[in-house]
Amino acid sequence: MIGYSTIGVKDLDAAKDFYCNLFGAEVLVDVGRLAMIGKSAAEPKIAVCTPFNEEPAHPGNGNMIAFTADSTQEVDALYNKAIELGATCDGEPGERIPDVFYGAYVKDADSNKLAFFKFL
Repeated sequence: MIGYSTIGVKDLDAAKDFYCNLFGAEVLVDVGRLAMIGKSAAEPKIAVCTPFNEEPAHPGNGNMIAFTADSTQEVDALYNKAIELGATCDGEPGERIPDVFYGAYVKDADSNKLAFFKFL
């Protein structure tokens, strides 16, 4: 259902590098101040951009982008890869709702909150 989500960043090149490396993806579209990153045009993507209004980029309180995983091991791997790439922990991997939901949380260099999750 979701085609892409866009987040504001301060350093576009660093953000492209982080998200491409995190997901083993590539920049599919790059128009200067905005880049769409994904594995194909037919799959959901993440877009990183410097804000159109030229004001500083900042995350909203309570906003988060959640990325699905095929297993709890993939949740762990994405979390560990994000930390390795410079993200900060915002909740280590584990069951959040017993026998229902397994997730992990990080913040990227711009403090955008990301979740990696698997419904059990």
